[in-house]
Amino acid sequence: MIEFAWTFAFAALPLPLLVRWLSRPTPTTESALLVPDANAFAVSEVRATAAHRPRWREAFLWLGWATLVVALARPQVTGEPVLLPTTGRDLMLAVDISGSMSTEDLTLGRSRADRLTVVKTVVREFVQRRRGDRVGLVLFGSRAYLQSPLTFDLNTVETLLTEAPVGIAGGKTAIGDAIGLAVKRLRHRPSEGRVLILLTDGANNAGAVSPRRAAQLAAVTGIRIHTIGVGRAPARQLADSGRVTSPSSGLDEATLADVARITGGDTFRAADTESLRAVYRRIDELEPVAQDAEPYRPVSELYHLPLTVAALLLLAAAMAMLPIGSLRGRRPSGESQAQSPMPHPHAAAVAR
Repeated sequence: MIEFAWTFAFAALPLPLLVRWLSRPTPTTESALLVPDANAFAVSEVRATAAHRPRWREAFLWLGWATLVVALARPQVTGEPVLLPTTGRDLMLAVDISGSMSTEDLTLGRSRADRLTVVKTVVREFVQRRRGDRVGLVLFGSRAYLQSPLTFDLNTVETLLTEAPVGIAGGKTAIGDAIGLAVKRLRHRPSEGRVLILLTDGANNAGAVSPRRAAQLAAVTGIRIHTIGVGRAPARQLADSGRVTSPSSGLDEATLADVARITGGDTFRAADTESLRAVYRRIDELEPVAQDAEPYRPVSELYHLPLTVAALLLLAAAMAMLPIGSLRGRRPSGESQAQSPMPHPHAAAVAR
């Protein structure tokens, strides 16, 4: 069944009639002096030829315009509904981007790297392995922000995580607010596959909700939370002479363990890059849960067919309207000069 996406485009069908009506010549009663000229005869011949053109040429113009309007209306064919089975979980990633995540106490490859750079690398690898899952992203510092809702577009989630700078959400750590925001986004999803993976390197020292209270809300709604503490040591214990100690320094492992226990999740500790990879590999072993199939109706665009017909009709009409025969009686300007009467031999003498 053919449908039109932009039906309002058909309002442009009478547009040529409107243009013709507005461009009608205004009758005048002023006198005019007609000067004989060869070019005037040529123009008159062109007008006479145009007046005697067949009607089918004008029909080509109208048909071309009509098919052009049909193409503008975007004809579509909607296919039969197709059920797309989806398997997997709804994973919300909550990543700490507070100021302490800039601490360079980890290594990436053979070079020294800050905590957030290592986390971005490992989390991207984890996200790439979650094809078939909906993944969302919450970034938190002094406040929590939803960077990406639950989506199958894992490339976008990776990009948004990669582009997140340290400290953009504030220098403190609002773990409870991050959990509360993730619960708000997960509570309407199927209860069998709702998981929050919380990663931080500090203690809750900001926000309106405590981590334990937020964990209780998550447990009531059936959301399981896995907590990950990252960092070799609290930033205040580092012997970095030029570094300012972040207010989110000091990992609160007891609170993270309580959050995981209340919601039925696990708590992990990652002191280096390899242990962080091992944590995400263990989480990656969660078995997917079958979800309801989502109906999808494929739509095929057909605008190119009337657009091609319109182009051919308008091209044919334009070629048919060329005044080829009107130039037969016109002589080149050089020829007229060559055939002009020669002056009389005694003209010069008479002039003198």
